[in-house]
Amino acid sequence: MGAWGHMAQQIIFYILATLIAIFSLLAVTSQRIIRSATYLLFVLLGTSGLYLLLGYHYLFAVQIAVYAGGVMVLFIFAILLTNKPGERIKKESKDRRIAAGIASLVGLAFSGHIIYWNVSKVYSLVVPAEQKVHEIGLTLMGTEKYQYLLPFEFISVLLLACIVGAIMIARKR
Repeated sequence: MGAWGHMAQQIIFYILATLIAIFSLLAVTSQRIIRSATYLLFVLLGTSGLYLLLGYHYLFAVQIAVYAGGVMVLFIFAILLTNKPGERIKKESKDRRIAAGIASLVGLAFSGHIIYWNVSKVYSLVVPAEQKVHEIGLTLMGTEKYQYLLPFEFISVLLLACIVGAIMIARKR
């Protein structure tokens, strides 16, 4: 890939990173909960764009299908079943907002420290070789070391519990 290709990748990365940062801030500062969920959807779509930029086509598809599709639908259903979506969220007290801001800055500094000491050592963007879907399937459904059947099952039970909880809350209304 030539110099123009690397420059185009960097421009696309910075655009996606900026969009993710803006929509993340909007998601946590919006006073309307449905808008917050919509902004979160844009964050998830931007993250899928980063996967595509890195050459992880399978993760791109999973991000779109599972997170931007399934999990967001679950969030929207939970919001609609448990909350009045048209109402504004009440503002927190000034002390709580200051404490949250300080905690956010500490987390940002900690994350920046880890990124600086671990990731900044890599100077070039290397596009990894794509794994075959068969290998990814074996990794997800395997029971050996570095295989993920148990966490996969935990997530499915957690999602089932969320759905059952939403149904129980909706019945009590």
